[in-house]
Amino acid sequence: MSDNKVQIFDTTLRDGEQVPGCKLNTEQKLIIAEQLDTLGVDIIEAGFPVSSPGDFKSVEEISKLVKNATVCGLTRSVENDIKVAAEALKFAKTPRIHTGIGTSDSHIQHKFKSNRDAIIERAVKAVKYAKSFVEDVEFYAEDAGRTDNEYLARVCEAVVAAGATVLNIPDTTGYCLPSEYGAKIKYLKENVKGIDKAILSCHCHNDLGLATANSIEGVINGARQIECTINGIGERAGNTALEEVVMILRQHPYLNLDTNIKSEMLYGLSQLVSDSMGIYTQPNKAIVGANAFAHSSGIHQDGVIKNRETYEIIDPKDVGVTESAIVLTARSGRAALAYRAKNVGYELTKLQLDEIYASFLEFADKKKEIDDNDIHKIIESSKLYKEIISA
Repeated sequence: MSDNKVQIFDTTLRDGEQVPGCKLNTEQKLIIAEQLDTLGVDIIEAGFPVSSPGDFKSVEEISKLVKNATVCGLTRSVENDIKVAAEALKFAKTPRIHTGIGTSDSHIQHKFKSNRDAIIERAVKAVKYAKSFVEDVEFYAEDAGRTDNEYLARVCEAVVAAGATVLNIPDTTGYCLPSEYGAKIKYLKENVKGIDKAILSCHCHNDLGLATANSIEGVINGARQIECTINGIGERAGNTALEEVVMILRQHPYLNLDTNIKSEMLYGLSQLVSDSMGIYTQPNKAIVGANAFAHSSGIHQDGVIKNRETYEIIDPKDVGVTESAIVLTARSGRAALAYRAKNVGYELTKLQLDEIYASFLEFADKKKEIDDNDIHKIIESSKLYKEIISA
């Protein structure tokens, strides 16, 4: 793999589906999986096969369908989990088993009632067993964000020696600051014997709103896989948003990091996932929100109309949005009104615009947003109407 290639591991169908009330059926998962494969994701985490017959079936059917991406199934460090995952993945062209265990003192003491050495033994055993079924084995050190770096390095070294090809370093609780998470990845890169045999992966949660920032810091410091979901959906406050990390790397070429994602598909896939899961995407969501390329402030509108790059760092077409939206409100200026009026057939002179603008403001103060029909009403009620349409 090229050193500047960042693999995109999409877990919309596994971690994303853990949002309460967002359960997908197999048919819906297949439609999304096919789109993810076309989008260019490198790995699709299709589900947690042992968790239910439905999840097993979904992973199995996705394995048959996907043509390009690696198909991955999640397990705990339990033999039966791993065996069932291997069975579900048997039709995949490129299968991966994703196994692991909690490594923070909190998880070791309270969740497993165990000790550090025993956890390493269990991790190694799980990786070796998974390796007996597939060549590609990813190991997750759950709650790595709160695991001290020296012990985490010991765990990583042991599982790489056992055959792990990918090391997932999750900030499971979304606790880390970007500088802390980046330093953790850097420490592992520099202190794990055999690290050149594995890919470091970022799996960051958004409890403090830092998932995307942490993932970017991770790849800057040597990770080469980001685990993410469409729209950032996922457990609690969600996961790293696929569309955000992809476009951040694209917009900062000096990082010399990029993905295989066909970014012009992002908006459409965002809509598909939102509609399928019945989960509302906030209007101000970066990249794919309804307002991501909408402008209602007069100052911003004037700038965008003159040159899009004054207020937009991304061309909307690059993510599948047809064009920027100039939204007319009481905060809009003359430039925006003239622009929208021209779009519906009125070429206004400066004097006509001044006259119409006064009426527009009165109308806009009574209504949150002015649509095309309102523009017609405002102009038709003006004393200049005949002059405007005869021009």
